[in-house]
Amino acid sequence: MRLKVYNLLFFILLSFYAQAQYTVSGVITDDTNTPLADVELYLQGGNQVVTTDTQGAYVFENVQEGTYVLTVFGLSFELVEEPLTVQGNTQKNYSLVPLGESLSEVVLSTRKEKIFALRSLKKVEGTAIYAGKKSEVVLIDQITGNLAANAPRQIYSQVVGLNIYENGDAGLQLNIGGRGLDPNRSANFNIRQNNYDISADVLGYPESYYTPPAEALSEIQVVRGAASLQYGTQFGGLINFKFKKPNPDKKIELISRQTAGSFGLLTSFNSISGTVGKFSYYTYFNYKEGDGFRPNSQFNSRNYFAHVGYKLSEKTTITGELTLFNYLAKQAGGLTDVQFLEDPDFSNRDRNWFDIDWKVYSLRLDHKFSQKTDFSLHLFGLDARRSAVGFRQNRVSQSDDLEEPREVLVDDFSNWGAEARLLTRYNIGKKDAVLLVGSKYYDANNNQRQGPGTTAADADFSFADDQFPNFERQAQFDLPNRNLAVFGENIFNITDRLTVTPGFRFEYIKTESEGSFRNIVLDLAGNPLLNEEVPDNRTFERDFVLLGTGITYRLNQAIELYGNVSQNYRSVTFSDIRIVNPSFVIDENITDEEGFTIDIGARGRIDNKLSYDVSLFGVRYDERLGEVLFTDTDNSIKRRRGNIGDAFIYGLEFFGDWNVRNTFFEEKENIKLNLFANLALTQSEYVNSEEIGVEGNQVEFIPDVNLKTGINFGYKNLTASIQYTYLTEQFTDATNAPQDVNDNQRGIEGSIPSYGILDISAAYTYKRWRLEAGINNALDESYFTRRATGYPGPGIIPAEPLAFYTTLQVKL
Repeated sequence: MRLKVYNLLFFILLSFYAQAQYTVSGVITDDTNTPLADVELYLQGGNQVVTTDTQGAYVFENVQEGTYVLTVFGLSFELVEEPLTVQGNTQKNYSLVPLGESLSEVVLSTRKEKIFALRSLKKVEGTAIYAGKKSEVVLIDQITGNLAANAPRQIYSQVVGLNIYENGDAGLQLNIGGRGLDPNRSANFNIRQNNYDISADVLGYPESYYTPPAEALSEIQVVRGAASLQYGTQFGGLINFKFKKPNPDKKIELISRQTAGSFGLLTSFNSISGTVGKFSYYTYFNYKEGDGFRPNSQFNSRNYFAHVGYKLSEKTTITGELTLFNYLAKQAGGLTDVQFLEDPDFSNRDRNWFDIDWKVYSLRLDHKFSQKTDFSLHLFGLDARRSAVGFRQNRVSQSDDLEEPREVLVDDFSNWGAEARLLTRYNIGKKDAVLLVGSKYYDANNNQRQGPGTTAADADFSFADDQFPNFERQAQFDLPNRNLAVFGENIFNITDRLTVTPGFRFEYIKTESEGSFRNIVLDLAGNPLLNEEVPDNRTFERDFVLLGTGITYRLNQAIELYGNVSQNYRSVTFSDIRIVNPSFVIDENITDEEGFTIDIGARGRIDNKLSYDVSLFGVRYDERLGEVLFTDTDNSIKRRRGNIGDAFIYGLEFFGDWNVRNTFFEEKENIKLNLFANLALTQSEYVNSEEIGVEGNQVEFIPDVNLKTGINFGYKNLTASIQYTYLTEQFTDATNAPQDVNDNQRGIEGSIPSYGILDISAAYTYKRWRLEAGINNALDESYFTRRATGYPGPGIIPAEPLAFYTTLQVKL
């Protein structure tokens, strides 16, 4: 499992001599000499972006001698852009001039896009290192799309290669994968908000039942598989939701957004933020409800978030956050292929419900020991429950028997963790370097229960064990999980162009399962031949080290080459081994997955006309978990979940954004015109498997072509976007079972056919008001992105047809 390629890199470090590096710092004020906070500065050629603090101060670290272009951007001030020569530590103050007139939405957007369009993460941000990693940042305020419904096709349109499950639930759950990873509840990514975990159980049950509303976010950070060293062992990488910051210039700012859409969609988002002295705050309440486009699909949700910050001193800040989220959804169930082709709006499930109650807590301390050393300590916790009740059978076409008990599954999640990070800049001879060391402790105590529910049709999640003692699927388990990790990365600046960033992560994991299930055997008449409780207690303890390294080489100001290789590891989760599901059985010898990820690419920007990121990637995925069809002892066809084999996934990922306005008519400030293309070409193969008919097959959840392309345009206060999404056929199991258009029983097996979707959105701003509207799936494509083996199915889950939305926003 250990990679053998790192010793040479450390030897190379000794063979280079480099110039000294310096700092560029100063203070930004307005024309009355008042310090300005949250002014953004971009050092072109140094690939650094910084933001002023509440005192208007900024600092660029590790700047080498040379001539740069420094851009200073304040939203309500004239843009400053001038050459800057660095020959030592440099002090440069700026006084910004207020805008003489109210500029249009397009002009403001264009001024910001000139510097801060979709970008990769900086080499160092806060107490994290991203040098050499494939990273992308989604800037929410640059998106013209259906933010109220968290529309993932539009929000992640410029993140390459993502595969998305679409449930038509106004974005209550995010389901994204990529590079062959199952999109179900984004379980193959480390999901965080403001840099702390929010999933059910990071290792034991890493599914995301809660997704922050896009209307509350400033950006979404995406780091691919090489994030495994800093953020955990997963193959997917990191997705970090960064919330908007408190308004530093007002004591109180109110933003209210009200949305109405097709199928009874109503959402209300209301936020308040501000700064009073050393105290700052940001809070919102978000309500959503809808009927869904199918019968039995109504939902409603409530989400409350509060952030408070207090600056103890110029060097120390403490922040606390609270998230409350709950939703109740009726689930229409899945369809067979025949049912989908005949009527994708059909539902034969009237008693299936799903309920979430999520509470997340966070307390963070940031301290600057010196200009070179930063420390952060994050304490976080989760108290949550997931409940499901319904009738779900292998025979998807079977109508709901109203006299039969429903099945209930209730999971209680209680966990807490602490993550400490120390980042320091130091010298090796005359050369600067950056060291990050950190540790994380995670303690989870979860409970899982499965058994008979009532015969009612309402959202009753109580158990009816006494009434139905012979219900076949009954189990109850306590699932404690302990995790200790120590990690580190170091940026070595080999030359003024070349950096090497090796790193490691040590993991100790102890997973336990304490409980029992019932072994029930019935005769043909449904009478019990056997009904016994079977204890099943397991302890799985392991420790290991992951290694990785990243390399960047800056050819010039427009081109940066990057590459990384990093080991990955995925622990078997509780849902992999414990939930009894009528659609599949579990291999008793199921074990953890391991492998590594490689990225090699180039990224940059050419003359503010073209931004791009093109890369080749490879993923080695050993002991990959998957599902194959088999004939059970009762002659029924079922799916068996286990370690299918070893897979290799590789491909090309390309993103390009062409600023047509800057290319042909840059003087037309009131016009915006951009074309973008997001393309992933992916191939895969099971290179080794003991399962019959698997070796040589393609890996599931991988379309050969994954394309998102479109145009963003605007004039004065009007902006609009047109986006087209196209995915080729993809398989859903390792046997590569094709779609069977004659399947009128299950709908669980088979491929997902290719589909193409067109989305159109527009927005108009007038003073404090903003009106947004759009059409999703404008061509009314009938398609699906998922064959569910459990909830919300089993069976095909149809995607939403043509739908309208409109949003009215006011900012006070």
